[in-house]
Amino acid sequence: MTPTTLRIATRKSALALWQAEHVAAQLRAAHPGLEVELVPMSTRGDEILDRPLATIGGKGLFLKELEVAMLEDRADLAVHSLKDVPAELEPGFALPAILARADCADAFVSNHYQDLAALPQGARVGTSSLRRQAQLRAARPDLELLDLRGNVGTRLAKLDAGDYDAILLACAGLDRLGLSSRIRSLLVAPDWLPAPGQAAIAIEARDDRPDVLELLRALDDADTRLTVTAERAMNHALGGSCSVPVGAWCMRSEKGLHLRGLVGDPHGGSLLHAHADGSEQAPEALGRAVAESLLAQGAAAFLDRH
Repeated sequence: MTPTTLRIATRKSALALWQAEHVAAQLRAAHPGLEVELVPMSTRGDEILDRPLATIGGKGLFLKELEVAMLEDRADLAVHSLKDVPAELEPGFALPAILARADCADAFVSNHYQDLAALPQGARVGTSSLRRQAQLRAARPDLELLDLRGNVGTRLAKLDAGDYDAILLACAGLDRLGLSSRIRSLLVAPDWLPAPGQAAIAIEARDDRPDVLELLRALDDADTRLTVTAERAMNHALGGSCSVPVGAWCMRSEKGLHLRGLVGDPHGGSLLHAHADGSEQAPEALGRAVAESLLAQGAAAFLDRH
């Protein structure tokens, strides 16, 4: 029997609520008459702000409470930023829909400097992402890199208070919150790689709820699923969680799919790069091929530190 109401488990941050409302609106449009409710909740990843995510269990901490809510039938689905979703889901869960991807670039945000090259020697840059730290160290080894946790508003407030000369954020998050004016310049592929799945919104649900899964599949974007599947397969083959210095960017090409990957050292600034072309019919195989190329270059040494 098809449900008449769907309950969305979501984190309470402004960006998480925007994404949940966006999914709710799309569900109502796809299924006229369907009631959709939000169930906001706090996660350990939101509550522990005094330590880097990599030291407290990674971004999977943003999912756990939402998954428990689904298991206890307090929610029917959860909405996540795909880059926060581990490459391997907990047993009993599925991702029936991945929405069309937004701009996957990273944003350079500063009140005084136009771009990364314009920063003075020793400038203070805020980011807790090991991937961003590694690429920053490679580009500008002179910079002082400082941890930066909290939601988008909190991070911007710390920049405005003078704690940092610049910070790096996801372009998509700023766009979704109506804060595009804060972006001074973009850090874009292929020269700068985003996180696997960055800028895509994922919907998670229990795999034993075919009634719910069927409603959610209407929101799935085939092109986005194809490219992020390759990126996430690369990350998975590297043994990567969401808190390791891994970047990935996949796009359609004349040969089918083209995937670029990197593994970096956030302390020393060394970067390993690999890329390959693959078939649209086998995005996982493409991801594994690029991962194997990175491992052959010694990527495991960088990953084992995290």
